[in-house]
Amino acid sequence: MGEEGQGFRCLLHGLNPERVMIAAEAVGIGRQALARAVTYAKERIVFGRPIGQNQGIQHPLAENWMELEAAWLMVLRAAALYDAGEPCGAEANAAKYLAAEAAFKACERAVMTLGGMGYAAEYGVERLFREVLINRIAPVSPELIKCFIAERVLGLPKSY
Repeated sequence: MGEEGQGFRCLLHGLNPERVMIAAEAVGIGRQALARAVTYAKERIVFGRPIGQNQGIQHPLAENWMELEAAWLMVLRAAALYDAGEPCGAEANAAKYLAAEAAFKACERAVMTLGGMGYAAEYGVERLFREVLINRIAPVSPELIKCFIAERVLGLPKSY
């Protein structure tokens, strides 16, 4: 179990893989939402051309892809540190935060890309948008992650 008096530290270390797993799940949800939005943008024809030909549709989707890929790299870094037995609290928290935020934005953009059909169950983006909320709030809120990074990484005084 670890050294005497180090139980809480062991407990916190054991929560790191949970954060990494939640982050990986969030990236997957975000990628699925993005894929559905891209498919719709290619297939939906308005004024004789696909809506995905418009930069107003393209640019937010491109941003979603970049944010999801960056979050995925942090997930991989946190997982690699954990697997190596190295301290990874900052990386696990950052991965969870970045992935949840990127996935949320991708799901929101998917709903917006589909417009009114974003609410239609047949496209499934409304379900992804609903499901991605858990990645933002569990197992730790974005605000507590920011407190952790501020205190443990940046060395700022405790704020709560």
